Amino acid sequence: MRLLLVHPSALMYSEIFLRLEPLGLERVAAAARDAGHDVRAVDLQVHDQRDLRRLVTSFEPEAVGFSLNYLANIPEAIDLARAIKRVNPGCFVFFGGHSVSFVAEEVLEQAEGGVDAVVRGEGEPAIVPLLEAVRHGGVDGAPGVVTPAGRGPAPSMLHSIDSPRPARDLMRRRNRYFIGELDPCASIEFTRGCPWDCSFCSAWTFYGRSYRKASPEAAATELASIGEPNVFIVDDVAFIRPEHGHAIAAEVERRRVRKRYYLETRSDVLLRNTDVFERWTRLGLKYMFLGMEAIDAEGLDLYRKRVSPDENFRALETARKLGIAVAINLIVDPAWDAEQFRVVREFALSVPEIVHLTVMTPYPGTEIWHTESRRLTTRDYRLFDIQHAVVPTKLPLDEFYRELVRTQAVINRKHLGWRTALGAAEVLGRNLLHGQTNFARMLWRFNRVYNPKRQLADHRRPVRYELPLPRRVDVGDRQQLYVHTKRATRSGSSPGSAADSGTDL
Repeated sequence: MRLLLVHPSALMYSEIFLRLEPLGLERVAAAARDAGHDVRAVDLQVHDQRDLRRLVTSFEPEAVGFSLNYLANIPEAIDLARAIKRVNPGCFVFFGGHSVSFVAEEVLEQAEGGVDAVVRGEGEPAIVPLLEAVRHGGVDGAPGVVTPAGRGPAPSMLHSIDSPRPARDLMRRRNRYFIGELDPCASIEFTRGCPWDCSFCSAWTFYGRSYRKASPEAAATELASIGEPNVFIVDDVAFIRPEHGHAIAAEVERRRVRKRYYLETRSDVLLRNTDVFERWTRLGLKYMFLGMEAIDAEGLDLYRKRVSPDENFRALETARKLGIAVAINLIVDPAWDAEQFRVVREFALSVPEIVHLTVMTPYPGTEIWHTESRRLTTRDYRLFDIQHAVVPTKLPLDEFYRELVRTQAVINRKHLGWRTALGAAEVLGRNLLHGQTNFARMLWRFNRVYNPKRQLADHRRPVRYELPLPRRVDVGDRQQLYVHTKRATRSGSSPGSAADSGTDL
């Protein structure tokens, strides 16, 4: 079967700081291709819709799948699905991915026939049964599939992330993927899932609090096959299990793989497993994203981070000693006033680390989506991008955005712009010498992207597709929040096991 997989356009945050390769889509493509299907892919982060139209016309796909890991991309995907149906009415169009898994029925209804099915859960074990069902009719019985007729069997979990290896050859503009100065940058997955239960996050509800690991041999072999000099380790929390981090490091050392790495982790994991991170600095670990989320105990308790402010600050000291550059994330509570923004600005200027701000957003799949008592001020999918306020703000909305952008601008002047360009001349020169312009463009795009007038105007756009209100569930029964549960797991593969893994489309 001819299958076309599509990744939607970049979101606001990605216009400046990063543009990551669609690893989940590449893995799903590989699973389909390994089963004998003819697969193409287009990433609208680096291509435009004209490229998609040309491919639909020339390739004439029998099935088209959209990867929807971000809620804000859903309106774009619905419109594109309808357009494809107009050109090729017989084409089977389906959605899959993390975010759409939580709103599958509602999206199908909103698409009004433009989407034939939504795949809930991990994509690799779902894609081949789905395509076989499409070929023979009767997709209602495929695992994880939701159609206008209702839900089929529960989604399956992949037995091991050792295979399929991502079909990276399908991405034609790989030089467009980057994160910060790591330009170009590939992505890799060592583990999947998260054992923590932060109230703002849906990783643990998607995977049913499972945590699974790739084998060290497979991880190192895949690393060695990557052509890019830089690699982003996409794990929700890197190196939770120190023995796993050491085992991969040993295999990387044996193969003499040399890359520069960026990863995400938690403060308590860094403090507990410092020796693993130290070893990886010798292998090329340069950058770390640390989700501090708040600088005070009250904020940490609100988000159920299960760490203390002291642990966060000790983790920063540890990273400095290791020579790892840290990007801190802080969550902006819409209930902040001008004084709280001022305190954050002072903190950001007092530490050498980069500080990123994201706006607290109750996403479907998160616990706060069900428990948030404040009424949503908008249900426009496009505003659920952690850069817009979607619940009432204490400050008038225009003032909230002015304070937000003012705070971001202070941080921007500290780390980006002409002064940074002069300090990063060697990095810029090296990247430009190899034709890489992503980092250079990032340095001067802030004011065009982050603009309070633009963010406020986004609220005034006509809304065609609205996020559904949460269904009533008992959040005390955690399994009601899960996409994957133990009951849906394949034989010999427990979601709680550290030996298994899986991916969404």
